Amino acid sequence: MPEGSERFHWPLGPALSGISPESTLRSNTVFTHGTLRLLVYAPRGDDPQQPHDQDEVYVIQTGTGWFVNGADRHRFGPGDSLFVPAGVEHRFEEFSDDLSMWVVFWGPDGGESA
Repeated sequence: MPEGSERFHWPLGPALSGISPESTLRSNTVFTHGTLRLLVYAPRGDDPQQPHDQDEVYVIQTGTGWFVNGADRHRFGPGDSLFVPAGVEHRFEEFSDDLSMWVVFWGPDGGESA
């Protein structure tokens, strides 16, 4: 690996460090570039999210449960990707204790137009 390239590589394990059942921390920002933000997210117990100003994509790494996205509710599991437009209410429900995912936010406040 070329020197300095580790700043473009984020293994899940180290990104999750500090997020535990005892911690109030649920996410960890691992990279930013312009409007793009990459986080790891691991809610424990409940998911108190509020709608976000930017569009976002979740990529589920571990765990299962239900995802509420506006008026839709559906099951999810490892390997699934979920898109949420800016401003839409969403949350994870009835999820397993090992839930973890990558989250990508990007674009202007209010989201990108179709």
